[in-house]
Amino acid sequence: MDNINTKANELLQSKPKYQNWGARRAKKVRKYKTSSTPVNDYIVLDFETTGLRAGADQIIQIGAIKYINHERTATLSTYINPQRHIPLRVTQLTGISNDTVNSAPIINEKVDTLLDFIGDLPIIAHNASFDMGFLYALENIEGIEIPEYTVIDTVKLARKVITETPNHKLTTLTNYLQLEHDAHDAIGDCLATAAIYQYCMHRYI
Repeated sequence: MDNINTKANELLQSKPKYQNWGARRAKKVRKYKTSSTPVNDYIVLDFETTGLRAGADQIIQIGAIKYINHERTATLSTYINPQRHIPLRVTQLTGISNDTVNSAPIINEKVDTLLDFIGDLPIIAHNASFDMGFLYALENIEGIEIPEYTVIDTVKLARKVITETPNHKLTTLTNYLQLEHDAHDAIGDCLATAAIYQYCMHRYI
């Protein structure tokens, strides 16, 4: 068990490094537009995945929350069966096991629901290139085309606004802002990201 926990901690520590690698890679092919313009209506998006490589690894949980005038109006939350084994280290990190997703829908059955939920609203995500990489990888599904979304990255926003923290990881920022945070749960991360965005907008404007 100690060995499993050690591997989970190693994954947790390495995740930002791999996400940043994903960010550099995504810049070459990304279809979305980044923005720092404040918005009042938006979708906060987060995925939990089998690993860190969009296109190779698969989504195992979708979390999306719709905010209108900064008020939460709708939530989309579902586990996804990745049709592959979920590594034990990912289960240790997220709490999502193979048993958890055994009877869950596959991504092909939920991608249209997700796109309909987002509509034409801008997307807000923390370290957005990671989540957007997995979102645009869904274009590998026949007949699916992902729109060119406008995306606000709360990592970049927090770097401008919150200069008191040693880094801008989600858990660091939630601790700084004294937020309740169910980390590595898609909806928990969405709620934390929304709170960080709203805090930054309040100080930024």
